[in-house]
Amino acid sequence: MSAVRQATILIVPGLRDHVEDHWQTHLARNLAGERKVVTVPPLEADKLSRAARVAAIQKTLERIDGPVLAVAHSAGVVMLVHWAKVHAQARPLEGALLAAPPDFESPLPAGYPTLDALDANGWLPLPRSPLPFRSIRGSQHERSAGPLPPRGRHGPRMGQPAGETWARSAT
Repeated sequence: MSAVRQATILIVPGLRDHVEDHWQTHLARNLAGERKVVTVPPLEADKLSRAARVAAIQKTLERIDGPVLAVAHSAGVVMLVHWAKVHAQARPLEGALLAAPPDFESPLPAGYPTLDALDANGWLPLPRSPLPFRSIRGSQHERSAGPLPPRGRHGPRMGQPAGETWARSAT
């Protein structure tokens, strides 16, 4: 059996953390009978801290033996990109699904952090180096925390070296 078929699925939620009626929660439940699924747990403090979010990903990965495929949603994509910049060489991933990455360099809708708050909590600037694992990026604008990043902003580099597949929902 290939490493990808045996891989643990790591779910990296966005800033809202666990939401019971959300596609990533349904995915975790649906896959649980077929393979190991682990979700990065919600933070109790420093919820907007990029460093705390990256540390939570790393701590979760340290408890997983074997290959890992990441499924990151919204701000979870940005968390995973920041994690990869620091930790991916020591703990490589088999690949990642990057769902609905937000554009953290443009103002977000009401109810989400301001650019100043993102900057103060270490989210900016966004890493620009290629990801060291295969990835696919898919987006549905209406379900994203704000506008989608322009392709030149953090794709197409997001997804290299194996290349990127861009999928955008028509709905």
